[in-house]
Amino acid sequence: MKPVLILQHIDIEGPGTLEDFLKKNHIPYLIASLFQSASSGLKEPQDYSSIVSLGGPMNVYEEERYHFLRWEDDFLKKALKKGVPLLGVCLGAQLIAKAAGAQVKKAPTKEIGWYEISLTEEGSKDPLFQGLPRQLIVFQWHGDTFDVPKEGKWLAQSPLCPHQAFRYGDSAYALQFHLEVTQAMIAQWIEAYKGELESLKGTVDPEEMLWESAACAQAYNEQAERFYRNFFHLAGM
Repeated sequence: MKPVLILQHIDIEGPGTLEDFLKKNHIPYLIASLFQSASSGLKEPQDYSSIVSLGGPMNVYEEERYHFLRWEDDFLKKALKKGVPLLGVCLGAQLIAKAAGAQVKKAPTKEIGWYEISLTEEGSKDPLFQGLPRQLIVFQWHGDTFDVPKEGKWLAQSPLCPHQAFRYGDSAYALQFHLEVTQAMIAQWIEAYKGELESLKGTVDPEEMLWESAACAQAYNEQAERFYRNFFHLAGM
């Protein structure tokens, strides 16, 4: 079986519950730490069963500062052309949008914490969301957003940030929200991104976020597992 390729952009935004799922189901995988120049030994996109692009604090257009973004843009374009199953979360979703020719821009407002999203009519019929309710509580941490590519299907929305998910082709999915987070990861992000949270004081309460994370943990893990099962089934695994 070809391995799943996981593209990681910063050390603290790892695969979390995704890695747990892959281990539990004995699915081979490879994590490429792009921030450590780990792209040099990678094969072509079609040599992997699927590709997952994770989050990160950088903007998709910061290619001069983060040189791996230029490599990843080219890699994802090849994957889209070859029809390799793709899953992008947060930054990864924005990178898929960019590779598919859509614009990535500053969101109307930052979404940081737990928010409700709703499926569009297209989303309620899409295989990725099968077995999931029309209204979902998800974890967000983003300041940018994407347009839906011209030939993409708009799958989910929220009042603050309309474009929450899309499908491009048969098996490329972009999700603005974080599927993969654990309580420990959220606590680590609160500490690492303290400056950003300070700038949003009065809007985002880190203590409340931690409390909600504990309350949501079990249900969120089950929801993430359903997403993973649906995606990897679509990927033929």
